[in-house]
Amino acid sequence: MTTNTCFSQLASYNQWMNGKLYDAAAALPEEELRRDRGAFFGSVFGTLNHIAIGDILWFKRIARYLPDLASLKCVEQLPPPGFPNTPLRDTLAELAGLRAMLDEAIIAFCAEVTPARLGEAFEWTSTRGIPSRKVLGDVLLHVFNHQTHHRGQATTLFSQMGIDVGATDLLLLLPDAP
Repeated sequence: MTTNTCFSQLASYNQWMNGKLYDAAAALPEEELRRDRGAFFGSVFGTLNHIAIGDILWFKRIARYLPDLASLKCVEQLPPPGFPNTPLRDTLAELAGLRAMLDEAIIAFCAEVTPARLGEAFEWTSTRGIPSRKVLGDVLLHVFNHQTHHRGQATTLFSQMGIDVGATDLLLLLPDAP
């Protein structure tokens, strides 16, 4: 399996899981959606918002590093988000629209970026002003792990409310071996 295939699978899984979480969130009354449940980012809305913030921060950094990639132009145009939990949109429907755009951009990026670029050293400065240098592919793996980590928190919040978001295993999206 190529690196791009692996990242493309993770990007598709990301989109699939986000769809499941946003569908579950859309069934909640507004008060329940925003109720502080003691999670890192308080509510279901806060958790979904934070995942989008992380994606925007990282893909804006990557877009600055790889300005020739068409897939990230839409992310490049977004204003820098407040970190870690400034609301990006006022309503779930608006946040879901942003999420859908991000998911499409991430899928397109994974198809567009070359394995050679994924092996390059990538430099950025954190939100705390700390300069860093890592391999781009390793950073992309971190981005997917961050999404999965916080989606796990969101599924726990739904479970605590008695809502089953259904199967969440990446394995369900992987093709069968020949």
